[in-house]
Amino acid sequence: MTVTDEIRQRLQAEFNPRELEVVDDSERHRGHAGFQEGGESHFNVRIRATAFQGQSRVARHRAVHKALGDIVPRIHALALDIGD
Repeated sequence: MTVTDEIRQRLQAEFNPRELEVVDDSERHRGHAGFQEGGESHFNVRIRATAFQGQSRVARHRAVHKALGDIVPRIHALALDIGD
């Protein structure tokens, strides 16, 4: 399973979002720190779920990081766009 699929699967299971987009943006970072051949080092995630209602931006980011668990240390960059 790819890291992209792992991210999608974990976020879907944890938050049951009405919108979820996971983009491997690694190729755009070729030549930058953390780039690795084959990609799966830089990700953009857009997620919308009622589970985030009433939470601060920091709390939302913490919840996503917790849901991703051991994936986070394996990647270089994770850009999050989180809404309720």
